[in-house]
Amino acid sequence: MERLQVAIQKAREQRENRAQGAAAPQQEPEEAQVAEAAEVVQADGPAAEASADEMLARWEGLTELTLNRRRLQRARIVTLRAGATSAPFDVMRTRLMQQARTNGWRRIAIVSPHNSSGKTTTTANLAFSLARHRDIRTLVLDMDLRRSGLTKLLLDKPDDLRPMADFLEERVPFTDLGYRYGRTLGFGLGHGAAPHAAEMMQSGQTARVLDELEAHYAPDFMIFDLPPLNIGDDNLGFLTRVDAALILAEAERTTTSQIDVAERQVAELTNVMGIVLNKSRYASGAYTHDEYY
Repeated sequence: MERLQVAIQKAREQRENRAQGAAAPQQEPEEAQVAEAAEVVQADGPAAEASADEMLARWEGLTELTLNRRRLQRARIVTLRAGATSAPFDVMRTRLMQQARTNGWRRIAIVSPHNSSGKTTTTANLAFSLARHRDIRTLVLDMDLRRSGLTKLLLDKPDDLRPMADFLEERVPFTDLGYRYGRTLGFGLGHGAAPHAAEMMQSGQTARVLDELEAHYAPDFMIFDLPPLNIGDDNLGFLTRVDAALILAEAERTTTSQIDVAERQVAELTNVMGIVLNKSRYASGAYTHDEYY
């Protein structure tokens, strides 16, 4: 409905522009407005043309993800169900959604100044928290082409998977690497280090492949688990292709200067959505959860 309203408004503006300098035309019937709006919607691209059933079929064409819940629990993945432990991530999820919708952001990167900050764990927890919103489609990609941390976290046998580089260089379709949890959460997972990770992250081909992926599956949000900022220039070219980035800092390890440098680096390339302090042992009692209050 929102897309149709936008299209109707576009159609009205086009008519008004054509009518400048001429006498005001008679008001068109609502049927004509809707018909013209439908033409505008159809011109918006593949995602607009796909019906709800077609889009559902695309998502269901991804391999269903089988979770080892006990292993995920040991890895501190706590958002599969709502509860006291999921509350901080649920708050982060809602803040992310609010900022993204206010600013029109769809592509969100998760980065950290250095390794072992909990970036991948946070990415997974945000993903499963978003999956509990049944009307929001989220596509999460493991774009750490050197370590494939998200893939190793989610799959019992990641060695059987093709490298993400094979998809980015169009040697295999996304369905070879695509997994689905429920109907609204998709993962792009690959295993194996890319020999030229930085060049691949910055290439025009990667940009085109991701644009086509977004058009085909029409997610509300695309989340990218990126490598740490201090490993090289992998992120420098890629961050220009996302709308915003969330920076993960590790309590009692990440220094103030590292946070400052990371924020300035990211801000030069895209919007800084926020800075998250992870692995903090201080609990203020700010987050609680009670299903029945």
